[in-house]
Amino acid sequence: MIKKHIPNFITCLNLFSGCVAVYFAFKGNYQTAFIAILIAGIFDFADGFAARMLKAYSPMGKELDSLADVISFGMAPGAIVFSLLSGATMYEWLPFLGFLIPVFSGLRLAKFNIDERQTSSFIGLPVPANAIFWAGIVYSFPVFLLGNLWMLLILIVLFCYFLISEIPMFSLKFKNIAWKNNQMQYIFLIGCIVLLIALQLNAFAPIISWYILLSAINALYLAIVNHKSKI
Repeated sequence: MIKKHIPNFITCLNLFSGCVAVYFAFKGNYQTAFIAILIAGIFDFADGFAARMLKAYSPMGKELDSLADVISFGMAPGAIVFSLLSGATMYEWLPFLGFLIPVFSGLRLAKFNIDERQTSSFIGLPVPANAIFWAGIVYSFPVFLLGNLWMLLILIVLFCYFLISEIPMFSLKFKNIAWKNNQMQYIFLIGCIVLLIALQLNAFAPIISWYILLSAINALYLAIVNHKSKI
């Protein structure tokens, strides 16, 4: 039936958008690359939603989704950072550090595919969130990053670690509309609204930082609660 191919078609749109993002990243057009990554993120959400609605899950769809994500949320942000560094340093090897992003994104995706703990939440930073952070920060603050290359290199190492870390991070999927069952999701969305109003298109990197911070606070709180329950 045609409906079983709809999620895979949407995934292919994700992959196509990622390829567009890579092209414009290497051209130094960070705004268009940023927009293409955001569009890829919409398709990435839509293919899973379509698969659930149509009950059209398939092993091929799972593999295709990971392959598309490597390009859209691994190679694309890596190309953005590579392009930014290429015009900022006399060291020819330095820009290639940007390609650590697709390498660790691939490791993250491979880990996710075999990790049965990540059905309702995440362990480590999801690759779409990582890509949005990089696309957003380079689009919004390129001059600052070029003037503080040490900070950019620290961020590369830090976010590569986040991708493969064991830090629990909450999912944005709502169980229902009740506040009690979705406190983290609602708190996150409220923060997103505030940041978008205050910063507009410059809000995306801070939004991902807010997500990481909130996830860390939530993980620490749950660890304390679990520890007290065992005493």
